[in-house]
Amino acid sequence: FFRANSFFYYPLKMMRIEEDLEPGLRFSYEVQKVLHSCESEFQTVHVVDTVPFGKALIIDGLMQSSDVDERVYHECLVHPALLSHPCPKTVYIGGAGEGSTVREVLKHNTVEKCVMVDIDGDVVKFCKDVLPQNSKAFADPRLELVIDCAKKQLLASTCKFDIIIMDLDDPLEGGPCYQLYTKEFYEECKARLNPGGILVSQCSSGGVKHHKMVFTPVHNTLKQVFPKVHGYAQHVYSFADVWSFNMGFSDPSMELPSAEKVDQLIESRGLGDLFFLDGESFRGLFCLAKYLRKSLADEKRVLGDGLFAAFQSGVDTIAEK
Repeated sequence: FFRANSFFYYPLKMMRIEEDLEPGLRFSYEVQKVLHSCESEFQTVHVVDTVPFGKALIIDGLMQSSDVDERVYHECLVHPALLSHPCPKTVYIGGAGEGSTVREVLKHNTVEKCVMVDIDGDVVKFCKDVLPQNSKAFADPRLELVIDCAKKQLLASTCKFDIIIMDLDDPLEGGPCYQLYTKEFYEECKARLNPGGILVSQCSSGGVKHHKMVFTPVHNTLKQVFPKVHGYAQHVYSFADVWSFNMGFSDPSMELPSAEKVDQLIESRGLGDLFFLDGESFRGLFCLAKYLRKSLADEKRVLGDGLFAAFQSGVDTIAEK
């Protein structure tokens, strides 16, 4: 068995990966072969061939993406923000070392410059070497790849951006990212957006049990900074849950494009035949379930100033720091 953060081999039996999703609930799937492995200063990475998901990227024992549905996640993360902007030319990406996020960004023929900052150079190199679907994006001259802290680089930047994408790890207690889901950080992001700029962030589970841990407090936190905030969600099969995203508009007059407009933009920007997203599915992302709409309306927490969204010891919680 492979367990989150640990590896167990049973030579005479099948190999499996297990993730403890919550107390009493375990996610388990069969591995046919370990294809590639590396260990960096920060994390342990494996590319494995799985029975249900095809080739999958596993970091510290946890599913990051898989052949069967990584395009669902990355198209949902990237394209709603870029398609909501009239002409996105400059994009900043925090995290996203595997390269799939930048791959989707660079599909837009309006993009002239994309800065991607990831702290783990070993993992970025590993993904460049073993994930051929992203090799073209890594070689694109519009990409500026920086190995450093995403927050540090953004705050030091003299450039402003049309789009900021935060494809960060979930806010694990003691991890590098939990302070990047706060009002203070979002204020810094907004200050580095061009007029009409948009910030989007992945926000972990939007499922019926865990959506209040990150999704709803981040949504309310963004509302303290941005005049208009859109939350949206989509089921991601290999994550075994609905996954959530929040998008902040710096211009209150901006509106989500219609389904017809999205289809027009997909064609005019040369996005090709996307796997998941078109005008109809774009609009569907924002048709949230009743429980999500109610929780968003009821949410009062503002993250920062000692209150952070964090996952502690396998249990989701809001933690005082």
